[in-house]
Amino acid sequence: MIGGVQQKILVHQDENGNLKMDDEMGKLLFGDPNTHMKYKLVREHDGLTHHAHEIGWIEWNENGTFKEKHNELAIGRSLILDPHRMSFTWLTTSVTEIVEQQDNYIKFKTKNSNYKLFKQDNS
Repeated sequence: MIGGVQQKILVHQDENGNLKMDDEMGKLLFGDPNTHMKYKLVREHDGLTHHAHEIGWIEWNENGTFKEKHNELAIGRSLILDPHRMSFTWLTTSVTEIVEQQDNYIKFKTKNSNYKLFKQDNS
């Protein structure tokens, strides 16, 4: 690296106008998400994929406001990826059906999408 020259971060703009980091640049900066993340969520109809270190299941009040965060899946709860005090990576709508559930895999339906959640073995 040349002294005094700042390294460039490669980004591109997707069809919706969102800036996305180049996959290879992301791996250089943050490592391969498949080896560091514990969870992978895939939306079935378009293959949209999100990775997360942790997850939670949000229970809602009848008026649609937050009620409580849980560690277990249940009908009516929403999956939240990387829940933190003021932010999160992804939040699904409420689960309407649990299609299949195994130790490291859950297939479920929400009000507007079908998802597959994988718990990755990163040992």
